[in-house]
Amino acid sequence: MASVRIREAKGGDCGDILRLIRELAEFENLSDQVKISEEALRADGFGENPFYHCLVAEILPASGELLGPCVVGYGIYYFIYSTWKGRTIYLEDIYVMPEYRGQGIGSKIIKKVAEVALDKGCSQFRLAVLDWNQRAMDLYKALGAQDLTEAEGWHFFRLEGEAMRKLAGK
Repeated sequence: MASVRIREAKGGDCGDILRLIRELAEFENLSDQVKISEEALRADGFGENPFYHCLVAEILPASGELLGPCVVGYGIYYFIYSTWKGRTIYLEDIYVMPEYRGQGIGSKIIKKVAEVALDKGCSQFRLAVLDWNQRAMDLYKALGAQDLTEAEGWHFFRLEGEAMRKLAGK
């Protein structure tokens, strides 16, 4: 197996991050929902007050290879607040290119997010998964995550676009 490095993303990684976001959306059969641009990713994640943080997984070249590191996965996370538990980290996306799955790269990204959470004093680490992605659910459970839909019956909702404007009276 090639050597893998998990590191904090830089603004210059936004092209690779967007490529992987599009791959994830295709994997989830939701390609039509990707509206983000490389410029928006850069502005929102690498400015003075970032809306998100990102880790990238790189395959490092073997010594003597002319190619540089290749970004093969990412995890986007941000901080939220639980009125019951306090500081919480939310992993919005985690994705590893199909040809690199099964090598522990996804687990390394998740473990790094857990380290960040503990370093920042978070008491919870939350993430969501589509109900058909059994492989991911099995991984999260193996890492110690609890399925809140099974355990507590939580359902997550979203307002966007016209519904959000209507609600805000705009």
